[in-house]
Amino acid sequence: MKLLNTLLFMRIYLDNCVLNRPFDDQTQERIYLETQAFLILLKKIEDKEIEMTNSDAIQYETDRLTEWERKEKIISYLNLAKEYIFSSKQIEERALEIEKLGIIGMDALHIATAEVANVDYFITCDDILLKRYKRNKDKINLKILSLLEILGVIYYDKNN
Repeated sequence: MKLLNTLLFMRIYLDNCVLNRPFDDQTQERIYLETQAFLILLKKIEDKEIEMTNSDAIQYETDRLTEWERKEKIISYLNLAKEYIFSSKQIEERALEIEKLGIIGMDALHIATAEVANVDYFITCDDILLKRYKRNKDKINLKILSLLEILGVIYYDKNN
């Protein structure tokens, strides 16, 4: 596989489980690896190689956090976003359609928001969401990848 140029530019939407990954139990190998993947993404966002999108849905979940240090750090991540998507009737209606696919609640709202933002990738570490997406990817208007899969796109395969 050919290593991609490090100037690869893409737009991403990170769901809240990704933003919270550095605060999870780092003694678990998978969580540790995903945290490292998140930190790589964060560096690329800081270096303006990747553009992150924030939204009312992300802000809503962040505002509900009760651990002040975690909340403060996640807000600092979100401050790196170059785009903010506000809730709309279009997003709400699309979220209801997505719920019919078995992707419910905030996950449906995040996906609908990311579709409206027209991002290149929606990134999650939620296995259930990834499984449901794979069953319905022809009905969802964006690519959803795990934290580890996005590294493959960045470094090896821009056409994933």
